[in-house]
Amino acid sequence: MAMPARDNSDLPPSLHRSLRPGLWLLALLAMTSCAKSDVQRRYDAVVGTASAETGNTPAFPTITAALAAAPEANTTPYVIYLPEGLYEEKLLVNKPNIYLIGAGRDNTVIRYGDYAGMPAVGTEPSSEAKMGTFDTATLTIEATDFRAENLTIENSFDFLATDALPSDHTDKINGTQAVALETGLNSDRSAFRNVRLIGYQDTLFVQAGRSYFVDSVIEGNVDFIFGAGQALFENSDIITRPRGTERDIVGYVTAPSTSIDHEFGLVFLNCRLLKAEGVPANSTPLGRPWHPTTTFADGRYADPDAIGAAVFIRSFMDDHITTNGWDSMRGTSRDGTKSTVFTPEDSRFFEFESHGPGASTNDKRRQLSQVQAATYTRERILAGWEPGF
Repeated sequence: MAMPARDNSDLPPSLHRSLRPGLWLLALLAMTSCAKSDVQRRYDAVVGTASAETGNTPAFPTITAALAAAPEANTTPYVIYLPEGLYEEKLLVNKPNIYLIGAGRDNTVIRYGDYAGMPAVGTEPSSEAKMGTFDTATLTIEATDFRAENLTIENSFDFLATDALPSDHTDKINGTQAVALETGLNSDRSAFRNVRLIGYQDTLFVQAGRSYFVDSVIEGNVDFIFGAGQALFENSDIITRPRGTERDIVGYVTAPSTSIDHEFGLVFLNCRLLKAEGVPANSTPLGRPWHPTTTFADGRYADPDAIGAAVFIRSFMDDHITTNGWDSMRGTSRDGTKSTVFTPEDSRFFEFESHGPGASTNDKRRQLSQVQAATYTRERILAGWEPGF
């Protein structure tokens, strides 16, 4: 996987490489000491057994139990510490100001395996009702001011196994959408730093609200970052994963359904679009426009006002990104068929200063001007909200 170098030093600029060799250790020790004392002071709950690091912090057997203990209408951060480990839990955060802080991104893993084609919860065994995409998330946020750091959120549904089967195989699963993280309709100001989101189809569902991702990793293949919310991704790796069988198009990085009432949708600043082993060149469009099937007074059909917005600014692109950059997507017509085609040209899809083997400038890949690109600031995209990272 072609990966350009990135400086991941945890030291602030004032210390970066300006210290004499003999002072590096002293600086690191001082910073570590400050960090540990701050950590002990700020935890409100720990999952598992309390340790010397967490002191007298109340301990809970599961993340679910720790969330239940949080105040209903908290106005200050309620910080839950997750030691290294695997947490097999399906979580709903419906209280404000919940912070989940892991011990390390790759060693603190929240995992569950629901998928859209599963029988709906609470139905009879003979029922044909299915769970549907929106209920599959490993972690769903339905409150304001959520924060997560230093952990992984994974949907562990075995997408590749069913994807590899012939379409007429008796074990073939219909409904392979499987969300890892969902920012729901009641969410806003959700912030993520040094998190890893793992899935295949529909990994990250930014359904609503504002969200911010920095120094993070998001992995998937089909429409794996999608939804109507306003999401800013900075200095993050967006990794396309393979399919179960060979095909010309592996998947789509984004599928925004941004309302025309919102200027911004999915914005990627200084990110890297990478590919996992097995993903061929020229196989992954940057996105396609999703117009969700919606009930209106005159019928049920694709929402015409979901004019998806996805913009990539100063981002590296490996060679899996297609030459044309974007693709069309079918939506529900008024007669109930999937005959309506929504095109990239009718969407808000743009780039600015893309670079790398997958970057290209042509009529299909519309570019922002310098003046337009200058309007894509964190303050404007997040409408004045400052995540605090």
